[in-house]
Amino acid sequence: MAAGSLNFDRRGSGTPLLLVHGLGASWASWSPILDQLAQHRDVISIDLPGFGDTPPLPGEVTIASLTDAVSDFIDAHGLAGIDTVGSSMGARMVLELARRGVGGDTVALDPGGFWSPGELRFFSTALKASLPLVLGLQPVMPALTGNPVGRTALLTQFSAAPWKLPASVALHEMRSFKKATSLRDALDALVDGPLQEGAPAGTTPGRVTIGWGRQDRVTLPKQAERAHAAFPGSELHWFDKCGHFPMWDQPAQTVELILGRTG
Repeated sequence: MAAGSLNFDRRGSGTPLLLVHGLGASWASWSPILDQLAQHRDVISIDLPGFGDTPPLPGEVTIASLTDAVSDFIDAHGLAGIDTVGSSMGARMVLELARRGVGGDTVALDPGGFWSPGELRFFSTALKASLPLVLGLQPVMPALTGNPVGRTALLTQFSAAPWKLPASVALHEMRSFKKATSLRDALDALVDGPLQEGAPAGTTPGRVTIGWGRQDRVTLPKQAERAHAAFPGSELHWFDKCGHFPMWDQPAQTVELILGRTG
């Protein structure tokens, strides 16, 4: 894979804004808020290597190597200083970019990498148990995601109100897991790799904002203070009635936070 060659969607105009999705997802996981953001910003949503329509990395899949690929994309497209927003694994990656001095303002939504040993075991067990189920149910996924009961059964771990999600969003997310060739390698990197390092105050290229859903069942809310402490001077924002993906459960508030804390 050539440096900087990530599949991406680009829409809107204004100051550029880069969106980085989470584990198993693709650029389209941002669809509940893309058009609203694009009314104000030049929004670039990428597929990470081995996810969506981007081929996998030729070498080892780690959080560092995936972040390298995003940094290369920024360089290749002349986007130095771009504001970055990430979700879950992608939130960890934009924090890593900020730690490295890459980008501009940063918004990290429910980032991974701040688990205690016990919480990490819980995360690993829960995700590794659910993945075979999600992959095995692919033939009946349209029917399951097409009704509120099915969405609730599939997505309770990720959303505080999965029955309210549009069926199209739920189906695409489930299909993305099937398509992601680097899914298991990236999960192993999250579980077996190092925790996320922080950055001393004043060393990031812009403001750092960490958002967290109060009903997050993947990266538990108690981890928010660890992330906040790792990036002194960051702003911690809580989303009420919200699970792991604020853009699903609180889309309007997520747009407001992103626009207010970047650009």
